[in-house]
Amino acid sequence: MTILDEIIAQKRIEVEQRKATTPASVLEQMPDFKRQPLSAREAIQGLHSTGIIAEFKRKSPSKGIINAQADVATTTQGYVQAGAAVLSVLTDEPFFGGTPADLQAARLANPLTPILRKDFVIDPYQLLEAKAWGADLVLLIAACLTPAEVLELSQQAQDLGLQVLLEVHDEDELDQTLCVSVDLVGVNNRNLKTFTTSIDTSLRLVERIPDTFGKITESGLHDAETMYTLFRAGFDGFLIGEAFMKTADPAAALRSIVTDFTSRMPTFANSFTS
Repeated sequence: MTILDEIIAQKRIEVEQRKATTPASVLEQMPDFKRQPLSAREAIQGLHSTGIIAEFKRKSPSKGIINAQADVATTTQGYVQAGAAVLSVLTDEPFFGGTPADLQAARLANPLTPILRKDFVIDPYQLLEAKAWGADLVLLIAACLTPAEVLELSQQAQDLGLQVLLEVHDEDELDQTLCVSVDLVGVNNRNLKTFTTSIDTSLRLVERIPDTFGKITESGLHDAETMYTLFRAGFDGFLIGEAFMKTADPAAALRSIVTDFTSRMPTFANSFTS
C-alpha cells in the first residue's frame, strides 16, 4: 500500500464519521455557506498578481514536522501582505496536521483573499464542508479519483460556486481527467512513488494544457529563478508551502521571493516591492 492509498483509506473513514456527527443540513446553515465565493483564477491571473498560492502546512508524510509553531491567522495575513494571490490551507489532520479550524481562522483573518481547501476530496460531502468553512477553491487529485469522479465532483463544486484546481502528475492523468468544469490545472512536480521533485514534469506538461484553463505548477519551488523559468514556459501560478513554512518567518520568506521574482518582470511596476 502506498502512502496515497493509506491516506485515502483513512479519509474514507473520516468522511463517514463526520457525516454522522455533522449532517449536510447543518453545514448548509453555517454562515460562510451563504457567502459568495471569491475567484481564485482571477486573483492568480490578474495584471499585477504574483500568481503565488501560499500554503499553510504544519507537516507532511515525506518531510515530517515542518512548522508546528506557526499561527494560521498571523501567517496567512502575513502571506497576503507579502503579495500572495491566493491562500492554501491544509485541513487533513492525520498526515498534514491541518484542521477545519485552520481554514476557518484563515477565512476570518483574510476576508478578501481566495482560499483553497487543501485536502483529499473523494466525496461530495467534502465540497459542502469546504464552502461551509469558507473556502473558495477545492483540490481534486487525479491520482486518487477516476475520470468520472473528477467530472462529477467538479460539476458539483461549480454548482456550489466553488472553483476547482485539478492536480495531475503525468500525461495520462491530464488526458483522462481534464474536463470543462475544472478552472485551474495544477502540475505536481513530486513523483508519488519516490517523493522526489523535478520541474521537468511541469515543463513537459504545460503545452498540453489548453489556454482555456489557468495553469499552476506545484512542489519543488524554492526560488524566484525557478518560478521565472516556469512563468516563461506558460504557468500562471505557483503553489508554494514548504519553502515558506520551514522558516521562522514564512511571510518574510514569501516577501523575499516576491521581491526577487517581480524584479525580473518590469510589468509589475514594483507593485509588491515598494
